[in-house]
Amino acid sequence: MTETTDLRELNERIAEKSRFLDLVNKEMEKVIIGQNTMVDRLLIALLSDGHILLEGVPGLAKTLAVKSLAACIRADFSRIQFTPDLLPADVLGTVIYNQKSESFSTKKGPIFANFVLADEINRAPAKVQAALLEAMQERQVTLGDTTYKLPAPFLVLATMNPIEQEGTYPLPEAQVDRFMLKVVLDYPSPEEEQKIIRLNMAKNFPVINPVLTPQDILEARTVVKDVYMDEKIEKYIVDIIFATRIPEDYKLSKFKGLLSFGASPRGGISLAMAAKAHAFINRRGYVVPEDVRAVCADVLRHRIGLTYEAEAENITTSDVIRDILNHVEVP
Repeated sequence: MTETTDLRELNERIAEKSRFLDLVNKEMEKVIIGQNTMVDRLLIALLSDGHILLEGVPGLAKTLAVKSLAACIRADFSRIQFTPDLLPADVLGTVIYNQKSESFSTKKGPIFANFVLADEINRAPAKVQAALLEAMQERQVTLGDTTYKLPAPFLVLATMNPIEQEGTYPLPEAQVDRFMLKVVLDYPSPEEEQKIIRLNMAKNFPVINPVLTPQDILEARTVVKDVYMDEKIEKYIVDIIFATRIPEDYKLSKFKGLLSFGASPRGGISLAMAAKAHAFINRRGYVVPEDVRAVCADVLRHRIGLTYEAEAENITTSDVIRDILNHVEVP
């Protein structure tokens, strides 16, 4: 069998398995206006078995988006409001002793859901953040002597408010790295804002209908992994990752001494998986450089560390990523 035949078969499989995307987008458009990138990235994280960190001012439909996506998929949804007095047991659950029966019983926490919204994750202390991030990485929770598997699919959507920094506990770099994507949200356009006001003033707020099951998502994930990635695209991803670590090797000497650390190997894996999911969403059985470029900023913006000198010169991670994409040779 030739490579062309294989690719044709793969495209047919993708066409069949990606039909639900149109249905999901149609349902999401009922309640989410304008935030197309956020919805797109939510689907990429879902199809890649990754987690997503959303940064944006309050009121940009972050909570509504993840609730609506959960409703589309007939999946369990839970929301945890992170506060300074939150305890790990409030997230994971705990083991309770029953005096009557003289036995221990397990009370599972809100983490046991398909979609978990960690609202304002940086408001809770490090111990709670660590408990959540361990569950994200291992896909399991240990309560007492028993380890419980988390349901599949399992997606954590964490939000951060960039305005208020008082009384917050910034996420350490090693923990932020667990998030596949970090999406920065902006305000809607005037036209979109007008539609949002009109939608919320209507007598009845639209209802999201379930259009697929968690099993459909798990099946789609296997197809996403089968999306063809050429060796040249793999090399392109490796070059982008290494440009964040050794910029001078890629004619980016101006960043020498301005980057405190670059993307980890997990960043490379996330970039490859997100590019495959992007190709799947665009109904393609193979990855092109444009897929990598489209998701690059969201995959890498939280994985590049800037020195004080860079901050003094008003250089942002977005500037670094843009220059890397302009300098690294495209296959």
